[in-house]
Amino acid sequence: MNKFSSVTATACPLRAENVDTDQIIPARYLTTVTRTGLGKGLFADWRLDADGQPRPDFPLNQPQHADATLLLAGRNFGCGSSREHAPWAIMDAGFVAVISSYFADIFYNNSLKNGLLPVLLQPADLSELFDRVEEVPSTLIRVDLPSQTVTVDDQVYSFTIDPYRKVCLLEGLDDLSYLLRQEGHIAAYEEGVRS
Repeated sequence: MNKFSSVTATACPLRAENVDTDQIIPARYLTTVTRTGLGKGLFADWRLDADGQPRPDFPLNQPQHADATLLLAGRNFGCGSSREHAPWAIMDAGFVAVISSYFADIFYNNSLKNGLLPVLLQPADLSELFDRVEEVPSTLIRVDLPSQTVTVDDQVYSFTIDPYRKVCLLEGLDDLSYLLRQEGHIAAYEEGVRS
């Protein structure tokens, strides 16, 4: 897993609410067990028309959002099934964080376990971000995990995150890697129990 500390980038706005994991990555793309290549299926049913051509009105297809690495998402993002492919597809498409006012629990946890930062903001704060990005697509947003802040110009928004998940993201550790780093402490504990 890659380390995540902070990023300053543009954002792609997707105001849709109740976006489920089948909309994020349709089931027909789930035949792979690898994390690479799933970006092409990200929002495929919305992004592409019946002939497989990009729909120009879809935010991810618009040139002003081509280099965005932050995704602004509407409320209840990632609801539906528990497919881990959803955060994989988002990351494979080049996004490092998703900012929303509410995430489905399973998607939220799958994201954290795979290195995608889900940033939870208050609805009014998210609405302000959407307005800024839609008005000026080149708006730079700084997401800083150590301080747990999102900054746009002089406006600072705060978000919370589980301390364990924060450490894992900052150090680039999945659950197993974190556990293996504790091997010395575990061995010392076991030795103490035996004596």
